[in-house]
Amino acid sequence: MLETTLTAELPDGSFQPCHSPSAVVKKYFKPGQEISACEFIRLSRLALQEATDLVAQKFEFADRSGSNSLADIERWAGALPPDTPITISHIS
Repeated sequence: MLETTLTAELPDGSFQPCHSPSAVVKKYFKPGQEISACEFIRLSRLALQEATDLVAQKFEFADRSGSNSLADIERWAGALPPDTPITISHIS
């Protein structure tokens, strides 16, 4: 399981790093993808839950980094109007 960082670009040109305990987020997001803030939150919930579950299965412990990242995403993306475009600028 490779920890992965996804970078989201907001319309104002700022960037938000989003950390995942697993590379499974690449299944949900692609560089250059543009999605609404509400869809970004929805996909982040799915991706980070799957990543957290995979880490728990492999290492037999609950990794809190996925839930911490999701809380951050819900805070900043949830403060945006739901249709605000977010661009996935980078995944590493």
